[in-house]
Amino acid sequence: MIIWLASYPKSGNTLVRSMLSAYNFSNTGEFNFELLKNIKQFPAKSLFENLGVDTSNKIEIVKNYVSAQEEINKRDGNSIRFLKTHSALHSINGYPFTNYKNSLGVIYIVRDPRKVVLSNANHYQFALDESLKQLSSGTVLGEDKFLMHIGTWSSNYNSWKEFKKLDKYLLIKYEDLILNPKEAFILILEFIHKLTKNQFVLDELKLNNVLKTTTFEYLQNLEKKESFPESRKTKDGKLINFFKYGKKNTGKNLPEEINKNIEENFSLEMKELGYLL
Repeated sequence: MIIWLASYPKSGNTLVRSMLSAYNFSNTGEFNFELLKNIKQFPAKSLFENLGVDTSNKIEIVKNYVSAQEEINKRDGNSIRFLKTHSALHSINGYPFTNYKNSLGVIYIVRDPRKVVLSNANHYQFALDESLKQLSSGTVLGEDKFLMHIGTWSSNYNSWKEFKKLDKYLLIKYEDLILNPKEAFILILEFIHKLTKNQFVLDELKLNNVLKTTTFEYLQNLEKKESFPESRKTKDGKLINFFKYGKKNTGKNLPEEINKNIEENFSLEMKELGYLL
């Protein structure tokens, strides 16, 4: 069964993936980039190609979202499969992104949109106003390997609350992952064990190694040494640092107009999350 790691882009999904992959797929809890291969992204073009879906047809991809998930669950049997997604939990042309039959639950990672807009601008090499436009419009993000219907920052966040109805939803704030990583990660582990109905026994050695090897500084240095396989490139072929801002990205130095726009457009959700008073 699938446990979703869902978020709007540049909200901390990679950090959660790093922590979970180190804890679940290594012997010691020490992170390295290779471990991320254990938590793949959905939708991924290869999945649909294996089903014989015409991946040049966007509607056919959407139409087969659930079929692809059924195939994953059939292949994995009773095993748990973590899948990363930036897609909102929306139906497209009447076709759902997922359903309760294929999904065990969701860990939703959220981040202050004032911080997201800056990280998003760096990652996609957008101007800030273009980055803001993406957060505020129903975005479809398409690349060679996947196609995601992201929605707006607020619709993405709100859509995944659907899993609250079955008590299969955990909200994790990126800011808590940075300020209180141990407490936040233990919450994630406890939630996973609740979903799987297994007794929770914390591996302290693994936990400590996870925390040591997934700090922003550690990941930033690792990227400098090895390069991060998911980094994007500029038009002239230069690698864009994936781990660039860290705690320096406070979201407080945005141009006044952009800051005002974000706070007005997303005020309800930002107040709900404690990002605005």
